[in-house]
Amino acid sequence: MKKILGTAAVMLLSLGVFAQNEISYSISFPNAVHHEAEITMQIPNVPAGVLKVRMSRSSPGRYATHEFGKNVYNLKAFDVNGKALKINRPAGDEYEIVEHGKSVKITYTLFGNWIDGTYAGFDETHAHMNIPATFAFPIGMDARPRLVKFNYNEKENWKVATQLKPMGKNTYYAANLQYFMDSPTEIADYKTASWQVKNTDGKMQTIHIISHSKDEQKTIDNYAEMLKKMVDEHLAVWGEFPTYDYGNYYFLHDVYPDYAGDGMEHRNSTVIVQRTPKIEGYESNLLGTFSHEYFHSWNVERLRPKTLEPFNFTHSDISNELWLAEGFTQYYGSLLLTRAGFKTVDNAAQTFNGLVNAVLNSPGAKNYSPIEASRYAVFADAGVAIDQTNKGNIFLSYYTYGAATALALDLRLRSDFKLTLDDYMRALWKAYGKPEIAYTVPDLEKTLGILTKNPAFAADFFKRYIYGTEKNDYAKLLRNAGYVLRKASTGKAYTGLGRLSFEDGKAILAQTTVGTPAYAAGLDFNNILLTIDGVEIKDQATLTKVTDSHKPGDVVDVNYSYHGEAKSTKLTFAENPAMEIVSIEKTGGSLTKEMQAFRDSWLNSQVK
Repeated sequence: MKKILGTAAVMLLSLGVFAQNEISYSISFPNAVHHEAEITMQIPNVPAGVLKVRMSRSSPGRYATHEFGKNVYNLKAFDVNGKALKINRPAGDEYEIVEHGKSVKITYTLFGNWIDGTYAGFDETHAHMNIPATFAFPIGMDARPRLVKFNYNEKENWKVATQLKPMGKNTYYAANLQYFMDSPTEIADYKTASWQVKNTDGKMQTIHIISHSKDEQKTIDNYAEMLKKMVDEHLAVWGEFPTYDYGNYYFLHDVYPDYAGDGMEHRNSTVIVQRTPKIEGYESNLLGTFSHEYFHSWNVERLRPKTLEPFNFTHSDISNELWLAEGFTQYYGSLLLTRAGFKTVDNAAQTFNGLVNAVLNSPGAKNYSPIEASRYAVFADAGVAIDQTNKGNIFLSYYTYGAATALALDLRLRSDFKLTLDDYMRALWKAYGKPEIAYTVPDLEKTLGILTKNPAFAADFFKRYIYGTEKNDYAKLLRNAGYVLRKASTGKAYTGLGRLSFEDGKAILAQTTVGTPAYAAGLDFNNILLTIDGVEIKDQATLTKVTDSHKPGDVVDVNYSYHGEAKSTKLTFAENPAMEIVSIEKTGGSLTKEMQAFRDSWLNSQVK
């Protein structure tokens, strides 16, 4: 009896501490038609000293800074008696309250009219909330639990969808700031479909598609059936589902042509915003984002780089490992749709073709490593720059770079070790993902060495292709699966000018790329191209015609102007460097049984 009473006392004490420390929010939408929300934050048990409150400048899944504070106004502070408190503002997104009591209430108005995975948007049809873009937070109280109440009684048929824990009466709970910030929320008159999945421990979990779109329920139900097949292929890679908090995973899906579009992963949910009139008629085209984001519920959300732990909401989070976190996810996002039967083998070859071309022909990959590409994310991941950058010559997206690396490693493991990239991902999951131990690049190398029983191979692979800028022998690797990598335009002339912009009959150049004839000729951004080989360039078709009339090695005169000054140069045509991947049977070659078996084991369904 004493033991029972003691336990009860501890529980009551814990509840008391919770009540004293929880930071509670309420949000309402009285002026949603003009994209405003009204937010209140109650902070109890405020420590002595200056109370600092701020908006986030970064968001889970984003790596560049975002100035969420710009959409906050009318911010006020009050003590427990309702007396207004003086606020200092040392920065655009930070507020200081020097004199206060034990409890402080903050109120503010938030404007939101951008529907994607990063920002917030409010209108008469829904409230779409990325939490860092919506809710301010007190500095130094990250460990405190959060409660948020959504007030929308005047909105007919609205309901809440979120990974936050429901507490009843439109109130939801998060154990701390990190979980709260990682919990996007959609409130709308949405349609939903759900299904259960059984994990390896026998426990059932539920996956939901929450669709705010102009579709009938039948379309949502049919789309859920497609997603089931996709999910099955993801499970086959990893061997088990993550343990979703509260037993649920949510696809929060917004569909409308005027939306910004995006996909953004979170621990037990993902935001997917797509720019089509509806789902119906576009089902297969929309699946790529679903597949990519769902793979993240393992890779990134639990198999997590140490450079992102804990996530810092005050500035951009720089990471060395996005080539794997995002790039390997990009590779699998497409591959698993092929395995599920939603893409053909030819579709897969086209995707691989884009990866290989980018990694072999872009100066960003030739001169910079996957790790360096990952670190550039703080400038590239929806980061805003009003000035001209040299990104085209120094950066290849870690999505593309990483996916091309995944392709090479998958083929290498299959050909040299009778293993697969699936085996590698499962090994990483068991060592770091399932126990949620944040990893480093050396950890990734170590796991590859253990898996292959060849640490020398792992060390060489990472030295050359992860830390370094060497490129895998894609032609040799693809040959094992009966694919041929070859020049797409053998003997064809090439300028490197790409597509021009035409304004008022003027051909305006974009930034030129290192290694191209145009770059070597000194042509660059905002040059106005006048003539090539004496031919006036008035449209893209004329440029193409002039190029096609020459062969590699030909030298022509180019006349252009820059800042109103007439200039001339000479351009030497090169051979078009574009590559293509085609099945060996389409080249007239023979697809052997070994090649067919290799291809099938790679691209066919892995669901047992």
